[in-house]
Amino acid sequence: MSTVLALAPSIISLIGILITAIITNSLVKYRIEQLEKKVDKHNNLIERMFVCETQIKDLKEHIK
Repeated sequence: MSTVLALAPSIISLIGILITAIITNSLVKYRIEQLEKKVDKHNNLIERMFVCETQIKDLKEHIK
């Protein structure tokens, strides 16, 4: 009986640590997903700008 009472605080602490780790992990995963979306938008913009710059260059040459 005394062994169970001695282990109870350790078990409760372990449960708290596990819950905290799970919550933190899910928040980090969410933030990474949001950052990936931003990077994808940025990369898409870079690709579009490259196309625009190429078209502008071609138009300038055509005008000359």
